[in-house]
Amino acid sequence: MTSSPNGARSEVLTFRLGKEEYGIDILKVQEIRGYEATTAIANAPDFLKGVINLRGEIVPIIDMRIRFRLSAPSYDQFTVVIILRVQDTVVGIVVDAVSDVVALAGDQVKPAPEMTSAIHADYICGLGTVGERMLILVDIDKLLASELGLAKKLAA
Repeated sequence: MTSSPNGARSEVLTFRLGKEEYGIDILKVQEIRGYEATTAIANAPDFLKGVINLRGEIVPIIDMRIRFRLSAPSYDQFTVVIILRVQDTVVGIVVDAVSDVVALAGDQVKPAPEMTSAIHADYICGLGTVGERMLILVDIDKLLASELGLAKKLAA
């Protein structure tokens, strides 16, 4: 997420996992797709659901509910895959639902408090407020850094 020291606005795509709402930098998002079955990869960790063929490119799919150790995932008509370009790699993340794109001004983003949560504090780049909504802003590059190395090896 790009920080805005001069109060400039940044845009985030918001999505839900359970009761929480998260936001990621819109510039990382390539597309949003409905959830579809994946091709499983042997010996992959449980959060790596498998891979899909996206217009000739093999894309690893990571289930964020499993990655964050939330309740067991259930897939319905609202479940989506957000296709991201992270560190020159295309990867998909499975989330419960996509909410919308929100523009946040600098004064709407606060530093994340030190806490224990489903997401390790290192991956949280702040908390955004939009009216009564509170968004957990995720540094998707940091969050997926270790998974991307693993996914590249498994998909090769």
